[in-house]
Amino acid sequence: MSWGSFAYTPTALRSLRMDEDTLERQMYTKRFTTPRFNSYLLPREVRERTGPRPRPAAHPPQVCHDLVVHNALFTGDLEAIRRLFPKGSSANLIVESRGGDMRWVSRNVGLWSLTYEQELTTPLHITAGRGFTECLRHLLQRGADVELSPGGSTALHEACENGHGECVELLLSYGANANAVSEDGLMPLHVCTSPTSLECAKHLLHFGATVNGRSLEEDNTPLHVAARHGLLGHAELYLRYGAALDRRNDEGNTPLNAACSQPQAAEDLGRYHDVCRVLLSAGADVHAGDQDNQLPLHMACKNVNPEVVELLLRNGASVNTMCYSGDAPMHNVLKSVAYKSGHRPERIVRALLNHGSIRVWPGALPKVLKYCCTSPRTIEVLLNAYDRLKITDTWVENVPPEIFQKHRDFFESLFSLAQGPRSLQHLARYKIRLVLGAHVPSAVPKLGLPTFLQNYLLLEFRDYVH
Repeated sequence: MSWGSFAYTPTALRSLRMDEDTLERQMYTKRFTTPRFNSYLLPREVRERTGPRPRPAAHPPQVCHDLVVHNALFTGDLEAIRRLFPKGSSANLIVESRGGDMRWVSRNVGLWSLTYEQELTTPLHITAGRGFTECLRHLLQRGADVELSPGGSTALHEACENGHGECVELLLSYGANANAVSEDGLMPLHVCTSPTSLECAKHLLHFGATVNGRSLEEDNTPLHVAARHGLLGHAELYLRYGAALDRRNDEGNTPLNAACSQPQAAEDLGRYHDVCRVLLSAGADVHAGDQDNQLPLHMACKNVNPEVVELLLRNGASVNTMCYSGDAPMHNVLKSVAYKSGHRPERIVRALLNHGSIRVWPGALPKVLKYCCTSPRTIEVLLNAYDRLKITDTWVENVPPEIFQKHRDFFESLFSLAQGPRSLQHLARYKIRLVLGAHVPSAVPKLGLPTFLQNYLLLEFRDYVH
């Protein structure tokens, strides 16, 4: 009978839809309660080394709706778990949990409802993901299946994702597969994304995890993941186990590119610098570009990390290579000044100019002033690369009054140049720098000049122009 063949009342329609939703949820649960194995994605040699894995019990796990059991598992109540899972009982249960995320679901055309995300999990997943080690041990002693993954990932993934090293070691000692692949194509090492997961990574490698295993979707290695999250300890660990520095992911990024391309908060700049330093010390290629020919220097300039930029330049990075969109590193940093003035972009502009970077076309300087005026030192060091400036009323108009008042001394010194040439001292600096070219950083210290003159030649900040 079709929906339109009978005059249903609104109450009857709601009842039918609720029944339909219940039937669909039951079918979904039944489909995922069958134990799943994901070692088919492992390399052949790994499968042969680990040997055949034992099959779980013939009976599929049951779905548990008992709120008392749920409460004991989610709170880590060891005494209650011991009472609820005595000897001879099965610890292989499927638990339906509703997370905090919500999604729009359409049951009928034009009718949408906001519903909590449903997740299928097991007692093993719950205790491992929350770090309830003793509860986890009790469940394993009751024969809980370490490979059961009704929600798409194993309990080992849950423990690694939340950084519970003791749980990881316990699961591995009970036969958990260190190279198990989740529904998203991730091995446990790929979900070690926090500083607290370092112990997890150590246990995984000790139990045979593949250090160069690739994720299914992005083709990342664990070293890519560590670099992307700025995890120095993880990067050093993977390198000791033979992680490849030249592997590229789907975007063409090496681990060094991944570290430089990740957006970074001001408090995280030092962590990413340390990771890049370790990668370069191990032999990472500073000239490796991604699919758009963006080099690590392009990416570090875009994310405005001065220490990484200076590190890359000391290791021979090219300052004038352009990516396929026609941008050089200088363009990238100038585009980001307005958003990341707290990252000290002036240090990057100075370093690039000292290593021979191309300058901005003089006709574009008013536009640069408009978008970079919140960082006067960036404007200062950029303008000190010119021997003359053609300052017009447009320059004055491009600086908002509130910015002008905040940095009044600097902008008054800049706009006063409209009435005369640059100083003789600056012209002498300009000429010396022109002769030295890209050798400025290495040649200036060898000139035997006083320190203040060396700093002046290297475009030291003075908060005014002359």
